[in-house]
Amino acid sequence: MGRVTARRPVIRVRDGAVSERPDTLVAEEPLEIRLNGSPLAITMRTPGDDFALAAGFLVSEGVLGAAEEVARIAYCAGNTPDGSNAYNVVDVRLATGVALPDITLERHVYTTSSCGLCGKASLDAVRTRTRWPSVVAASAPGSLGMEMLKELPDRLRREQRVFDSTGGLHGAALFTSDGELLDVREDVGRHNAVDKLVGRALQQGRLPLGDTLLLVSGRASFELAQKAVMAGIPTLAAVSAPSSLAVDLATETGLTLVGFLRGASMNVYAGAERISLYGAATRA
Repeated sequence: MGRVTARRPVIRVRDGAVSERPDTLVAEEPLEIRLNGSPLAITMRTPGDDFALAAGFLVSEGVLGAAEEVARIAYCAGNTPDGSNAYNVVDVRLATGVALPDITLERHVYTTSSCGLCGKASLDAVRTRTRWPSVVAASAPGSLGMEMLKELPDRLRREQRVFDSTGGLHGAALFTSDGELLDVREDVGRHNAVDKLVGRALQQGRLPLGDTLLLVSGRASFELAQKAVMAGIPTLAAVSAPSSLAVDLATETGLTLVGFLRGASMNVYAGAERISLYGAATRA
């Protein structure tokens, strides 16, 4: 299996002094995801949690929604000269009777580590295919406290162990609505980190993820909002900005969307009713 980090030589310049030394970098390798033996997608990812990544990706594609819908996930054998497992190719076999959405039959997608899949950039596509629209849209007024929210970025950062050695990984964390940390994943791509979280939840039989909050270390793109909705997650928070399409999707589906979550400061772009905004803040 591939390594999470790699060592490469670097010339460092610090205050005019030049030195040579090895540096620890985050590893980035391609992963091909196959569905029932047919190529479906290639993503650039940090090796690790590959089966969860593949499962989470298929949740976001509307293929999977429960652990029992998966017959087997395995690395593909026979793709190397000696016939051993190829750790950059994962095949997901669906259980008997699981329907295959038409959209997945026509796509063989390459995605970079900085961008999720853009083939479904349509609000209608996501809204009509999510299995748990009522879970995402269910109103729980005031269930998220501001004191709890402002602590989450620091808690995520403390859990990013590989980031400490490389400085080059995104993080995604899943919390309960009262702030209990459920899981943290890291990856060179934000969307991969989220897929790993969702895939692990699927494998553990925890979908839909109602009464949870997804926190990401970067911006909130349409793809990340889409992945939250497809997993039944009612709240997405990001330490940076959302995109306009992410806000549109959140508004359409009932997703609570928070951006620029940095300490006591935040912007709430959709679903503000879930947050106790004025218990700890003064209305300007």
